Amino acid sequence: MSRRRATLTLPPWFAHALRAQRGPVPWSAVLRGALAAGPLLLVAALAGHLSVGVAAALGAMLAGVNDRPGTRRASVRRLGVPALAGTAGLLIGTYAGQGTSPVVLTLLFTVTGLLAGAVSAIGPVASGAGTQLLVASAIGAGMPLPESGWQRALAFLAGAAWLLSLRLVLPSPRTTAGALRFDAERRAVAAVYDAVADLLDATGGPTATARRAALTAALDQAQDALGGLGLRRRASSSAERRLHAQYAAALPLAEAATALAWSGDAVSARASLGPRRLAAAVREGTHTGPLPAPSRSAPALRALDNALLHAAEAFDRPDGADDLHTRRRTPASLVRTVLGAGGREYGLRVALCFGASAAVAQALHGAGWYDGHAHWYWLPATAVFLVKPDLGPLASRVVCRAAGTVLGALLFAALAAVLPRPAGLIVLVAVSGALIPVATRHFAAQTAVVTVLVLSLVMVGGDPQASWSRIGDTLLACAIVLVVGHLPMPGQRAGGVRSRLVTAGGAAQDYLTHVLSGSEDRAARWVLRREAYRALAEARATIDLAAAELPSLARHSAGSDEIAATLERLVDTTTACAVHLDDSGRLTSRHTEGLTVLLDELARSRERVGMRDVRLPVAG
Repeated sequence: MSRRRATLTLPPWFAHALRAQRGPVPWSAVLRGALAAGPLLLVAALAGHLSVGVAAALGAMLAGVNDRPGTRRASVRRLGVPALAGTAGLLIGTYAGQGTSPVVLTLLFTVTGLLAGAVSAIGPVASGAGTQLLVASAIGAGMPLPESGWQRALAFLAGAAWLLSLRLVLPSPRTTAGALRFDAERRAVAAVYDAVADLLDATGGPTATARRAALTAALDQAQDALGGLGLRRRASSSAERRLHAQYAAALPLAEAATALAWSGDAVSARASLGPRRLAAAVREGTHTGPLPAPSRSAPALRALDNALLHAAEAFDRPDGADDLHTRRRTPASLVRTVLGAGGREYGLRVALCFGASAAVAQALHGAGWYDGHAHWYWLPATAVFLVKPDLGPLASRVVCRAAGTVLGALLFAALAAVLPRPAGLIVLVAVSGALIPVATRHFAAQTAVVTVLVLSLVMVGGDPQASWSRIGDTLLACAIVLVVGHLPMPGQRAGGVRSRLVTAGGAAQDYLTHVLSGSEDRAARWVLRREAYRALAEARATIDLAAAELPSLARHSAGSDEIAATLERLVDTTTACAVHLDDSGRLTSRHTEGLTVLLDELARSRERVGMRDVRLPVAG
């Protein structure tokens, strides 16, 4: 008799809590972290203004949380915009907390949370800005510093600016002489050509779909590296124009490779040699040399050959004449995002969490929970981080935050008992700052490191050790966010998923309409194709996150992955249609039938999962 082996399947939310990002240690970010908050505190201590150093170190710490891998240009926006929002929040919180009744302050925090949460739906930078606005508001209202509001704000901004200046000035480990400005941009563009080659190698095999998704991710990263969704119309130097031209030359290659993957026919190994050589030329800043031509036996192969010839010409131009223009997000589109389903739902949850935690904290503060010290701001600040969906599923966030806080508080209590003050605490701040870039790979580890850093800053500022109240505040914040996260909201649930699907559906519709219209504007077509795949990638990420929630929340987005998968196949088919129309001027029955089948399947999927409000593409 056969014996079945029992297999243990972890719930998705718990499996997510155990998952950590992998990759090489970001040594340059570690160096920046070590040179940020700690030295600022040291300079302030030598000058006799430790409290100013605390505010500056807070600015550097929050900027360090946003200091992720990427280009220098992208870091200006990724670090600078949240820092400005945090400065405004510190001003608002400081002046609102002076003599304001707890009821009025709670109402103000609730309204601020509603606005910041809704704006966070725009994207990662807006989300970081909303978070810093709320966290700094709570700190400004509750942290007992002797400086006035504008002095605190200037110190906070100076700390963030110090870290940003380190990001712009210090070279990365792989930077070569004379290549400081665009080292990360070149690596990002080179990765696109490598991804094209990987997709060509996988064509006809089981990994083709995954390779196509990897190509989309590489194109997204390169697009962000060169300026984001609105690439500048005129680059500032010939080197920058050259990079833009090299990125633009990759788009027809990506289109041809996607069409070959859609056909399902394997191609020879020779087809990927050209993109490999192009990747090396971008990475090393050299000429491409002769590129091996692939076979021209099929429309997609002829498109690949033509794209290689176009890329060779673009690489040989000394000034990089080609440039890519993408559609900028208009103010009207941003407003629609903020007021859409995702912005409304997230805004309401942030408002309830931030307002309720502020009310509870002030009630506990009035009852003597904090032993006479105004640490109540930790509770709403913790709730702001916990409510962020981009940090993982709700239950996973709660588990990681609680575990990380307990570990960090116990570790700090042990270190604070033996370290000299303030010198030992300043060293601890510097070490913690250096560990943040590594700890961001896991929310619990990041929480533990930040807890040690914040507790060190509090003690340097003159307050007694607050490890145990920090643990209590975190557990209270976890309970508040769990309750609010499961409350019914006006309208339909899974607003973030629905919003992303609406955007992806609209982008797919624009792309399909352009291709079927017979337009010869290929540059516009490549831009529309990019926007469609990028919107789909963002929708996929949101759907995967929603699927890992507790069953009571995950059920609201059930089936949305079917819609996203069908949309991806539709965009792939549209790409194949575009390449075939370029070659012959007409579509085959396989193309037209494929479009019809996918559009019908999209309509059925929308009805089956109950997302009738999500607009899907139709054939024009």
